[in-house]
Amino acid sequence: MSFALVTGSAKGIGKAIAYELAKKDYRLLLVDIDIENLKKTALSLENEYGITVLVLEQDLSEPAAADKIFQWALPFSSELTVVVNDAGFGLNGSFEKLSLKEQFEIIDVNIKAQLAITYAFIPVLKTKQQSYLLNVASTTAYQSVPYLNVYAASKAFVLSFNRSLYHELKNTPVSLSILSPGPTDTDFVIRARMHEGVLRLAKRFNMTPQQVAKIAIDGLFAGKTEIIPGFINKLNAFLPKFFPKKFVEKIAANIYKQKEQLSPAAIPPSTFL
Repeated sequence: MSFALVTGSAKGIGKAIAYELAKKDYRLLLVDIDIENLKKTALSLENEYGITVLVLEQDLSEPAAADKIFQWALPFSSELTVVVNDAGFGLNGSFEKLSLKEQFEIIDVNIKAQLAITYAFIPVLKTKQQSYLLNVASTTAYQSVPYLNVYAASKAFVLSFNRSLYHELKNTPVSLSILSPGPTDTDFVIRARMHEGVLRLAKRFNMTPQQVAKIAIDGLFAGKTEIIPGFINKLNAFLPKFFPKKFVEKIAANIYKQKEQLSPAAIPPSTFL
């Protein structure tokens, strides 16, 4: 059995991806800042599938996060054939009112950590006959999103970077896929401090993490470049191309402009999509 590494795997989509990989008999290396839920996830996977699951508590906003993850995973590198960069988070609000520190952390986790982990593990994945790399973007990557601007911009970077990287890896053993989920039934909207209006709207279109994860893993092993789960999400990603940018941005601004912001006290510590 091969190993798979999944970041942001304590809850949400990352956790569901871990389950999909466990169903395929992968042993798992799971990474998240939320160690308590990560341990619960690992125990559940071990009990249900009888596989080896190792966990690492790691804040991906730390500059040395990727190196720590690489050194931890190094003893298993000869059998590592799948790497999933799922960890990420966003914040909803006016750019000038959100703290600059938190906005830099979005960039640290969503861009720098994913880039550094990808850079560290590509040489390992290239040594295999066949290997897989799944990097997570978002449907927000396809247009500008006022009041969610740093998050959306970070995911636009992820999408652009990985589409380019796909071509660089095309004639190697590494199959790269980009997952761009839309609204999903996780606590992302709570973590992002979105107002109740966004929460209610998201619930109308939410997919479950399990649905997203199954589509993601099926697409990954089928060699798909871009994976956008769900018909509505595909429309949300591609329809804006046919309308003036300012029109689309105005709609997004009306949706995400803060009205009934959730209390920071309600925000859990985990960072995932």
